[in-house]
Amino acid sequence: MESFRKVIRGWLGKLLLVLFLLPLALVGIEGYFSSGQKADVASTVNGQEISSKELEAQTNSFKEQYLRMVNGDESLLNQSVIQNAARDSLISRSLLTQQAEKLGISLSNAQIEQMLAQQPGFQENGKFSSTLYENYLRSEGMTSQSLIASLRQDHALQTLMNTITDNTLVSKTDVQQIAALQHEKRNLFLSSVKLDDYKKNIQVSSQQIADYYNKHQDQFRQPATVDVDYVLLTPAMLTNPNMSATDAELQQAYAAFVEKHNKDAKREVHHILLTTDSRSPEEAQKLASDVYARIQAGLSFAQAAAQYSEDPGSKSQGGLIGSYMAGNFGNEFDAAVNAAKNNEVSKPVKTQFGYHLIEVKTTSDPVPSFESKKAELMADVLKSKSANLYTDTVNHLNEQIVSNDALDVVAQEVKQTRVESVNGVALSTRDPVLSDPNVKIKLFNDDVKNGERIASSNIQLANGDTVWVKVRNYHAAGAQPLAQATAKVKAKLIEQKAYEAAKAKIAEMLAEFKIQPAEQVLAKHKFSFEHTGVFTRSQGLKREIERAAFSVPAPKAGMWSVTTTTLPDEMLVVAVSEVTIPSVNELPPEQLQELTKLYQQLRGQQTLDDYSQYLKSQAKIK
Repeated sequence: MESFRKVIRGWLGKLLLVLFLLPLALVGIEGYFSSGQKADVASTVNGQEISSKELEAQTNSFKEQYLRMVNGDESLLNQSVIQNAARDSLISRSLLTQQAEKLGISLSNAQIEQMLAQQPGFQENGKFSSTLYENYLRSEGMTSQSLIASLRQDHALQTLMNTITDNTLVSKTDVQQIAALQHEKRNLFLSSVKLDDYKKNIQVSSQQIADYYNKHQDQFRQPATVDVDYVLLTPAMLTNPNMSATDAELQQAYAAFVEKHNKDAKREVHHILLTTDSRSPEEAQKLASDVYARIQAGLSFAQAAAQYSEDPGSKSQGGLIGSYMAGNFGNEFDAAVNAAKNNEVSKPVKTQFGYHLIEVKTTSDPVPSFESKKAELMADVLKSKSANLYTDTVNHLNEQIVSNDALDVVAQEVKQTRVESVNGVALSTRDPVLSDPNVKIKLFNDDVKNGERIASSNIQLANGDTVWVKVRNYHAAGAQPLAQATAKVKAKLIEQKAYEAAKAKIAEMLAEFKIQPAEQVLAKHKFSFEHTGVFTRSQGLKREIERAAFSVPAPKAGMWSVTTTTLPDEMLVVAVSEVTIPSVNELPPEQLQELTKLYQQLRGQQTLDDYSQYLKSQAKIK
């Protein structure tokens, strides 16, 4: 512990290992580490500033999450909504942090030091390693005092959050009701009434169409769309059966392979560190030179490291730096490592930590012969030539398209291609070519919206193919004009009137189901129902059928609960003959426990959100 305290008071660092900080973060702690730098202010919360840098970092974090949900298609994201969500999360974090401070939730320095010292990433042979900790802090660049302050703040924040979410009360009755709804079973009978016959004599006037359109304009809103021409070029269209590789090209490829093989060889970096903590730089340099001389005289590097090195993490392992990464000890150290020959010891190297003697041991497999690699090299050379041919062709065609503002020049030079035309392309359109995010950025950018109609430069698709596009027409988002919506409105009104007519025809039967046994009603009306089966919620029924089936009350014995719903071109009569609600005691204990846990989490999160909203209502936010 004492060695840790010595380090934490003296070294720089920025960010602790993810293994410790990730569980503590509400929405990320990047902003804490820039608190010492004055930046543009995005918001203030009770006088506490949220910088533009913090908002940008949080927005990017949210954006990455949403991109994963839409498979990386940035065109589907609403940037302003994401930024507002990021701002709101930062405001909530600030308010909760302030509240935790008011409540006196805090850790002492000793507690934080102990927590850090126990992190596996900073331990070697089961003990805290000053070297590992120092290396990490050097590579990140933050004062340890700021780190401790951030950890204290983060811990207080997480403690407050956990206190709210983990202690939210969950009623046993609520859990039982949820379990009952989740596992309730309904025995369904369905009957289909086709609406085509009812539609034949239905007339819809222009006034009725206009009235419906004016009352329900939101139903006829349309996204922005474009009418577009495009031409696609693939590498397969440019195959050259006469392409070959010369001996010189194969030899050159082999030389590159050998160079890479040697460069990728595993290297072990050993060092002996002689610090200036207790001696002058001149004394440290002289001692380093003396140790170097002893090694040259026959003393092994491992023995010298054990006897002289002042790096406690490596001296007992022959000076081996187990977690060596470029930048840990500075540019001078890295330059010496890169220049070192296998198993040779460098002369003393000066860094900010003192003087080092460096030994690099390289281990690698034997280099395969040219003959054994020839077939693979041949394939690589031909692949490279094909790629170069494709790139040269794309560049040439791109010049032709841009200079002529025409796509057909591609079809004239590459016979396998042709110009395709598609109308009504929206951001949500699914198309092998036009759905590519890079393409949609070209189709829906501000220049296109403002009237630009020129052919694009080449666009590389995710699969490596190339496409050029040219927008012919741009249709802005908004309510679809009545003239365009008339056919849709008319069809909707006809469907609605046909449904009403079909339902009116069976109105007597529907009324009798409410007061008479099902068997009696069916005998009277000769209406055909098909037994569909027994279902729980979310068990594969169409949404309209599920909504209808689980909206009616449980029937009495011998009775049916009946309602209607619509599907395209048909009315469905949905009948529930029996409802079975299992006892909570019948559920497996682990299932009930999982349901209770889930409900508690949801209630806890809602309570935390409500608490944040309350704090916002009392806060001064700008």
